[in-house]
Amino acid sequence: MFVTRIYQNTSLNVNSNVTLDENASHHLARVLRASIGDEIILFNGDGDEYPARIINITKKNVTIEILSKTICQRESPIDIYLAQGIARGEKMDFIIQKAVELGAVKIFPLVTERCNVRLTAEREEKRLRHWQSIVTSACEQSGRNVIPELLPAQTLSDFITHVSADVKFVLTPHCDTAMTTTSLPSNAKIILLIGPEGGLSSGEIQFAIDHQYQALLLGPRVLRTETATIAALAVLQVRFGDF
Repeated sequence: MFVTRIYQNTSLNVNSNVTLDENASHHLARVLRASIGDEIILFNGDGDEYPARIINITKKNVTIEILSKTICQRESPIDIYLAQGIARGEKMDFIIQKAVELGAVKIFPLVTERCNVRLTAEREEKRLRHWQSIVTSACEQSGRNVIPELLPAQTLSDFITHVSADVKFVLTPHCDTAMTTTSLPSNAKIILLIGPEGGLSSGEIQFAIDHQYQALLLGPRVLRTETATIAALAVLQVRFGDF
């Protein structure tokens, strides 16, 4: 039976009562039309789940009683850092949602040469809040109890220069090294670098290669950025993770 999962950024303790925040209260009471006595699951990012029961509903708040604590392990044995050229509108929303579902632990939105999205400071802050809500919702839906880290937008050159991992891949259709021929150390930290619509420029790919990135080909067909992200994450989980 499906049980609603709710994220709350607060301390959770067994046999204690918690008043949910405004968004969660509205979702339970007005959208899902939950009732007193209904059971839900809370999580706060510590890796565990907290089965709970609704004990009070008002116009603005829902109060729950935490019944128990369940230790859950749903994180992949590999840490994937998705470095994603910012795609337009709902495409980026979709990419972030699916990256969370497919186990990425960090998401780095990147401004690249062919990025058609220009973010002012105010717009970037608004986008980050929106993307963070997508990350949280995807964890609620997918059963993840650890919230992936969403980093502020940065340039591709800054990212490549300052962020490292055990293995670093840059996706490009212009190479002949396939994912099936690669090998990884156990419990590896992996950077997966993917361009926006239009892909990465040849100069950006070469810059990545000059910084020890391995050019990687997914297959004989050129994929849209959102398709490439899903496909690459899934292949990594099948070959090295927990799929």
